Amino acid sequence: MRVRIVCVGKLKEEYWRAALAEYAKRLARFCRLEVTELPERRTPEEEADAILRACRGHVFALAVEGKQVSSEQFAAEIASLCDAGKEMTFVIGSSCGLAERVKRQADGLLSFSKMTFPHQMMRVILAEQIYRAFMIAAGAEYHK
Repeated sequence: MRVRIVCVGKLKEEYWRAALAEYAKRLARFCRLEVTELPERRTPEEEADAILRACRGHVFALAVEGKQVSSEQFAAEIASLCDAGKEMTFVIGSSCGLAERVKRQADGLLSFSKMTFPHQMMRVILAEQIYRAFMIAAGAEYHK
């Protein structure tokens, strides 16, 4: 099973890279986590083609207007896609957000909060929630 995170921009600080690497390592028993970093452009529309080319399988675009779910609901969605043999792609835009056409072409819009988070931090939060989802599905004690 392959899970992709497609994001715009690079993780500049080592602590974000280390945190993301830790969750990728933990996820290795469940899936292969691939992170694709795309170059930032002047506008989200200029980034859209590269984002769409990088997407495979079931695509979740992270957007403030997306659906908010509990960790258990997220785990059920991930488990359902895994059971169906579908790969997943999660898209995180730049600090300017995502182009509307990326959101329209996604299979679902997902929001972690009504608040805005730095996109570097969001990668780590997303990776942790993906790991948590697999742990919930496995019945492990990680999620309390």
